[in-house]
Order: sequence, then structure tokens, then C-alpha cells
Amino acid sequence: MQTTATASRADQNRALGLSTIAFTACFAVWTIFSIIGVAIKGELGLTESQFGLLVATPILTGSVTRLFLGVWTEKYGGRLVFSAQMLLTALATWLLTLADSYAMYLVAALGIGLAGGSFIIGVAYVSRWYDAGHQGTALGIFGAGNVGAAVTKFVAPFVMVAYGWHGVAYAWAAGLAIIGILFFLFAKDDPELVERRAKGTRAPSFAEQFAPLRNLQVWRFSLYYFFVFGGFVALALWMPHYLIDVYGVDVKTAGMAAASFSLSASLFRAYGGHLSDKFGARTVMYWTFGFSLIFLFMLSYPPTDYVVQGKDGPIAFSTELDFWPFIIMLFGLGFFMSLGKAAVYKHIPVYYPGHVGAVGGLVGMIGGLGGFVLPIIFGAALDLTGIYTSCFAILVGLVAIMLTWMHLSIRAMERAALGKELDTLPTVPELQEVHVPGKTEMPRVLQDWQPEDETFWEEKGRKVARRNLWISIPALLLAFSVWMVWSMVVARLPAIGFEFSTGQLFWLAALPGLSGATLRIFYSFMVPIFGGRLWTTLSTASLLLPAMGIGYAVQNPDTPYLIFLTLALLCGFGGGNFASSMANIAFFFPKAEKGNALALNAGLGNLGVSVMQFLVPIVITAGVFGAMGGAPQTLTDGGELWMQNAGFVWVPFILLATVAAWLGMNDIADAKASFREQAIIFSRKHNWLMCVLYTGTFGSFIGYSAGFPLLTKLAFPEVNALQYVFLGPLVGALSRAGTGWISDRFGGGRVTFWTFAGMIVAVFGVIASLGADSFVGFFAAFMALFFLTGVGNASTFQMIPAIMGREVPRLMPELEGNTLRRQSERESAAIIAFTSAIAAYGAFFIPKAYGTSIAMTGSPVGALWAFLIFYVVCLVITWAYYTRRGGLLHDLERHGQPAMPAPAPAQ
Repeated sequence: MQTTATASRADQNRALGLSTIAFTACFAVWTIFSIIGVAIKGELGLTESQFGLLVATPILTGSVTRLFLGVWTEKYGGRLVFSAQMLLTALATWLLTLADSYAMYLVAALGIGLAGGSFIIGVAYVSRWYDAGHQGTALGIFGAGNVGAAVTKFVAPFVMVAYGWHGVAYAWAAGLAIIGILFFLFAKDDPELVERRAKGTRAPSFAEQFAPLRNLQVWRFSLYYFFVFGGFVALALWMPHYLIDVYGVDVKTAGMAAASFSLSASLFRAYGGHLSDKFGARTVMYWTFGFSLIFLFMLSYPPTDYVVQGKDGPIAFSTELDFWPFIIMLFGLGFFMSLGKAAVYKHIPVYYPGHVGAVGGLVGMIGGLGGFVLPIIFGAALDLTGIYTSCFAILVGLVAIMLTWMHLSIRAMERAALGKELDTLPTVPELQEVHVPGKTEMPRVLQDWQPEDETFWEEKGRKVARRNLWISIPALLLAFSVWMVWSMVVARLPAIGFEFSTGQLFWLAALPGLSGATLRIFYSFMVPIFGGRLWTTLSTASLLLPAMGIGYAVQNPDTPYLIFLTLALLCGFGGGNFASSMANIAFFFPKAEKGNALALNAGLGNLGVSVMQFLVPIVITAGVFGAMGGAPQTLTDGGELWMQNAGFVWVPFILLATVAAWLGMNDIADAKASFREQAIIFSRKHNWLMCVLYTGTFGSFIGYSAGFPLLTKLAFPEVNALQYVFLGPLVGALSRAGTGWISDRFGGGRVTFWTFAGMIVAVFGVIASLGADSFVGFFAAFMALFFLTGVGNASTFQMIPAIMGREVPRLMPELEGNTLRRQSERESAAIIAFTSAIAAYGAFFIPKAYGTSIAMTGSPVGALWAFLIFYVVCLVITWAYYTRRGGLLHDLERHGQPAMPAPAPAQ
């Protein structure tokens, strides 16, 4: 990046003008299927799925190739790469006319997708001609070439009417080829490339250019672009269909209205670059996300009828967004999305001046993939909910996440730079006059926590740690109960009058597993940011939402399906709590007792699955809450159920656990860390290896818990499975709680190795029992599996602190004493939480594997063989990296050597 202008104004204008024209032409070719695709579909008689794949292929390949084209531009220069890219794309467009089969059309579409990669070539090329104070404006003008999509929509229909779709392809190919040749003849090499050649400096290697991709900040920028660009492409593709279906307009009106959105989301990009230069890209991003959130919320609100019971009778009114207000809001949304596109690419040359191609390529690729993925998600959401505005609701959630992430990142940066000054401020401005600096520390914070110090541990530490553990356990038990209670509710919905399809019921059963696993990823990092006491209190209290929501929703058969989808997602709060709970407890105990403490917390917490499966069938048979609980539901056979009790029964216990967490738990000052400090685990090899191993243990436990009842019912229909289903999770939870000491004594690596060996034998026993039609053998083998998953859950978590105790001193030799201990404990806690997040996806994939296997082969045995092979892989990983002679844990577990140097005495 230049700090001052080193090129003449004429050369700058030449580079910018030629690049903008070239990008406009490329974007027009990239979206050519939006016009000619309809004719091709009719000509080939394509199905909707085949047509969708044909139209999406250029978007997909155009996005993926951005990463490589950006790197090549950094290495070989924009003049050469841009020209070659345009000529190759023109060739692919011309070859499209020679295709005579669907497969050949797809191959040609792959080549046409190169047109989408032109964006990152232009960004890398143009940014080198301008200094930092003018890059935003220049890149904004260049980015306005998105208007090429509107050019195709306006001009191509007239060409197609006159000459057919082949005429469009010929004209676009010829035009792009001519522009490619002119670009090569009239464009100049950028100043940085000329200087590098003059000095004989070698071009940066691929490894050097890709180095910044390890930074979390790059991926945050990518998520921003996923919305501002990917969302723009997705809505541009989705809007004609939306407008025709919702407002009943004809295709010409829908096309013109959609084109107005494309224009606003393209032309104002240049203005966004100017604003980014003047006010800063961060400020523009705040404007983008803030106003987008407002527009999207208004667009997402579906037509709704309200009836309010007034004193003189019902008062009825309705809300609905008419066509022209909708278009105006859509135009406004496009305006702010165009500002955001410019602001994102203003950041990149400022933060990564030597890696614009690689970083910009990744950001552009993720953004382009948004244009491919989001329409698919929009369609799935419409199928699931039946609500057209669900596409905007999805974008509301996406923007809310991005705005929160951006703001927290900025606040973390400010605190890192001005932490001491911020600590002198009062909690609220009104206390400024009476505030005494130095008195703002949070209560119940343990400033000096030394669990490895035997004297400290015996005199003070053990008592405090155990108190926090025994408060954490019931809170985690309730979290698992609420997470898994949804499976019991969904199974009973048809019997109490809810007429949902099988597909809808499947999604309701699957969503808690998906949301719980996904939330664990975020919950993994919350304890060091907010503190264990505060986060345990908030996360436990959050369980009230699904618990009370279930209680009210099931009482009315007219409750919309969307409400049940929302409740299914909210039940995932219970699944997310596990990650933060384990991370929190890991900070309190010394290594010698950490395995057992984590086993007790997780094992007795996992017991919530069995508690729920045992308790819910009892409480739903009686009105235990009296009139407060509501009336029973009448079953199809004439019986009665109080299904609301499945949710209400947890409410008093959640309230007690929330109060106990706030009053009885502690925060540890040394455990505080920002997300940036914790994100170092993503570069640790053993983080990813332990994700695999813990998926083999906990992923199996939670997946088998979810799928065991259904599998038993399908394989042995004559057996009343409901009498036995709670035993599997019970055995797994108790074995985890009761066997943690084994790993502390003999070593987690060795226990994990033999656990996977046992699981391989147990799965083989299940397969053999199914073949012999033996329920006794089937049940016994599954009980062995559940027992072994519990043992493995404890042993894998015991391994993590030992592994990082060895790895952190090697990777960060500059750290010593307590600083080394804190870093090791911080990384261990983060890895424990993150691995639990990844493994939780087993709650979705194992039942889904059963279903897929049955659909393809008529039997679940195929899925079981896949599980067995996965356990073999886990066994090999455990041996190769940890337990073989020379493995990381071999000497430690065989000879009892300390995992890391003893901490220096407290000063």
C-alpha cells in the first residue's frame, strides 16, 4: 500500500477506467444465465434441480477461483492475469453454443464462472495505483461494475428476441474478448510490479501470501462480505420469483423491480468508497449493519392479523407491506449494502497491504459463496415455514451476528489499548461525581488462584473449587434435560392434535442438535470473556425460554409451525451450556484432579438425558401444576395428557440453579481472556486431533442417545423400547462420572486407546446381534457401547490438559512460571470447550446416518459399519500421536512425569 501517490493522475485514471469497464463486462457475462438460462431449460427439457445447478455453477466457480486469481495477480500482475482471464471466459462463453448435452453445458458454465473471479483481480490491481487516502474511492468506483448484472437484464432480452440465446452468447463472448485484448494493449503494469522487476526481487510465494489467512480478522471480513455481496447476489436471484408469487406482478414488472435493487446495490458502491475514505470504513460498516437491520426487520415481518380483546369487544387490525413500500425499502437496503461492499474492501489494503490478492481473494470467495448458498437456504426456509418473508428473517439473524461480532471485536481492541483508563470509569455515567477509581472490581473474583500449589489447594482451593463444581453439576443436568426434552415432545405432537408432516417432524427433532452443537462453538469462548459466574447464571437462566415456551405452545393445536421451529432452536441453549460449563470447571482444579472433576461435571450433567427420559413420561400423565398448568390435551384414543408439563416441570429447578450460580460461584481473574487470545487454539494441531477423538466418544454418546429408541423400535418392533431407552444414557453418564479417576491414575491416552478398541468390538456385537435377530445381544452390546463412551468421554478430556502442558512450553518457550501455567490452562479450557462443540454434532449425524442407511439398503447395518471404521481411525490417531513409544503422552503416562514445569512461587 502506498502512503503517498507514486503514479501520475493519468496512469491512475487509465488503470481505474480500464478495470471498471472490464469488470462490468465480466459481471455481465457472469450473470448471462439469468436471461439465456430460461431458453436453455426449455430446449433441453431440464428439471428444476438441473436448471438450478446450471444457473448456480458459474456463481460457485466464480467464487472459488477468486482465491487463486487474487494470488496470481499479486505474483504476475493485473495486466496479464486480467487479460488472460477475460479471453478464457470469452472462449468458454463461445463454446457454450457448441454444447449438445447437459454435461457439456455444465462444463462450459464452469469456464464462464471465471468471469466472477475478475473482481479480485481488479481489486489487487487498482489498489496498487492509489495511496491509502484514496483507495476506498477508487475501489468503490471499480466495484460499481456490479452494474453489469443490470446491463445483462436490460439488453440481453432484446438480443435474444432478435437472434436467439446463441446470439447473446456470441455477442457477449465477442465483446469480452475485444475488451480483454484492449486491456492488454492499453493497461500498464502496476508500480509495485515494475519496481519488483527492476530490483530483481522475487515474487512472494504462495505460503507467504496465504499467511494472513490464519488471522481470525480475515474471516470476520469474509463474513461481512458474505452478507453485503453474497446477500446482494442471492436477493437479486430470489426477488423476481418472490415478487411474482407474493404480489402477483408479471415477469416484466418483477424484473424491473429486481433491477432497481441491483442498481442501488451496485452504483452507490463508489459513494461508499468515498465515505470510507472520509469517515473511516468502520463507521460505514456500522451504518451498513445498523440500517440493514432496520430494513430487513421491516421486510421480514409477514402479513399478520391481530385481535386485541378491548373493553368493548375484540379490536381487529392487520399489518402488510404493500408493493411500492416494499420496493422502496428494498432499494434502501441495496443502497446500504453497496456502501458496505466498498467499506469491506477499504479495510483490506489498509490491514494487509502486501497480501491484498490472497486476503481479498478469500473475502471475495466467501462473499461469492453467499450468492450460491443463500438462495438454497431461502428455498429450504420457505419449504419449512411456508412464510415468504423467511428469507429476510434469515438475513436479520445474520446481520445481528455480524454487528455483534464487529462491535465486540472493536471493544476488545479498545480495552486492550485503554484498559486501565476504562477501569477508572463508573459503571453508569450518573455516578461520575461520586465515583472512586479502583473500586470497580466485580465481587466474588478470585484474584490469586494457584491450584497447583499444594498448600493453597489444601487450605483454600479445594473447598472453593468443589463448591463451584457442585453448583455447576445441577445446572448442567438441567441444560441436558431441556436440550433433549424436545425429542419426547416431538414424538407426542401428532397424538395431541398437531398435523405436521413427517418431514416437518424430522426437522423439529434435528434442530436442537444442530443449534446446540453450533452454540457450543460460541459458548466455548464465553467464560474467559464474561467470567464463569456471570455466564453460568445467564446461560442457566436462558433455559427458561424453551421450558416455558414448550409449556404454552403445546396447549393449542393451532400454534404455528414457525413457533415450534423457534422453540426447537431455543432448546439448543441446553446443548451449548456444556461447552462453557466444562471450560469453567477446568480452571478450578489442578491437573492431578482435573480429569475426575471434569468427569463428574460432565457425567452427572449427561445424566440429565436419563432424568428427562424417566421424569417426563410420569409428569405428563397428571395435572401436577393444577389450574396454573393449564388444561390437558385429549389424545386420539380418548385419553388425556398434560404435555405442557414436559416444559413446566423444569422451571422451578432452573430458577433455583440460576440463583445458586449467582450467589455461590466465583470468577477467576487469571481465566479472563479475549476471544483473540483464545483463538490461538485454531492453530494448534492437537485441538483438531482431539476434536476427532472426542467426536468418537461424546459424539457417539449423544448420537446413540438420540437414535437408540428409534433404532430399537425399528429392529425389534415386538419390544416396548420406551421401557429401556433411558438405561443407555444412564449407563453412559454414570460411567463417565465414575471412571474419571482411572484416567487420572493410568493416563487418559492409554484409557482412550483401549476404549476405542472396546467400542470396535461392541459395534461388531451390535451388527452380529442384528443379523441373528437377538434383542438380548443387541441390548447388551449397546449397553457396552454406552459404558465405553462414558469412559472415553472422561479420558479424552483428561488428555487435553496433559497435552497442552507439554505443547505450550514447546510452542511458546518465552513464557515462564505462572504465565506459562496460565497460558496452558487457558488453551486447555478453550480446547475442552471447542472439542465438545464439534462432537455435539453427533446428536444430528448418527440418527441421520441410520436413516440414510435404511433408505439406501433397508438396514441400519451400513451406518454401524461406518461407525466401526471411524473408531478404527480414532484408535490409530490415539496410538500414533499419544500412546506409542515416542508419542506425546507415552513417557508422561508410563513414568508419571509432570506435564509441565512447576509454577514459580507467587511473588
